[in-house]
Amino acid sequence: MISHRESLAFIFGILGNAISFMVFLAPVPTFYQIYKKKSTEGFQSIPYVVALLSAMLWIYYALAKREHSFLLLTINTFGVGVESLYIAIFLVCASHKARLSTIKLLVLCNVFGFGGMVVSTLYLTKASERISIIGWVCLVFNIGVFASPLGIIKKVIETRSVAFMPLSLSFFLSLNAIMWFFYGFLLNDYYIALPNTLGFLFGIVQMVIYLIYKNSNEVDPKKLQELNGHIIDIVKMGTNTMVISGPNQVANSGDENPNNGK
Repeated sequence: MISHRESLAFIFGILGNAISFMVFLAPVPTFYQIYKKKSTEGFQSIPYVVALLSAMLWIYYALAKREHSFLLLTINTFGVGVESLYIAIFLVCASHKARLSTIKLLVLCNVFGFGGMVVSTLYLTKASERISIIGWVCLVFNIGVFASPLGIIKKVIETRSVAFMPLSLSFFLSLNAIMWFFYGFLLNDYYIALPNTLGFLFGIVQMVIYLIYKNSNEVDPKKLQELNGHIIDIVKMGTNTMVISGPNQVANSGDENPNNGK
């Protein structure tokens, strides 16, 4: 028999899947432009490599846990596919230097980092301890990623412009964190619930900052283009949401110059 808590958790998990699905697809316009122009134009690959690693970690956790893991597997499997496609497009369109740095990052994080964790947990830990260790790795990793928007908040306060922080995106990421928090809470899975608590709090802070500075006109729109070229809008990784990249991203030192004639 399915308990009342499990039924509610399933509902929240379905809602979390639906919102995460839309958030995963948010960078599609960005990558359409990259593919169309055959140039990454200063966009960086780090958000997508991190997003791919996050999805891989949660898939491994779901496979190790087995019980009540179907909804984790569905959205993160989709996430691995989408992020892999984004990275593939990036590699095709990036400069040689950016392509090389992306490949190095993939090998370091997604091959050696993830692979090392899988091997060590499979062969150096007891089965009874494995889920706990993997869960803590996922929890700590996602807390670190959830803290990434602090840089965006700092930039908004410095420039007194909310051009770097769309309200709608902050809202949906906060809503997504709520769904996955209750999913984890109702299943007594605090490896899922705890990082999403932090994600929700950061989302609230972002929306408050937006409301404070939404009518500020201290920064001339033309000067916004000079502020690092591009800036990462949101980095949200909770249980299964990837890093969002928008039209204003900080240029990676490995990317080509947008003015290089391409």
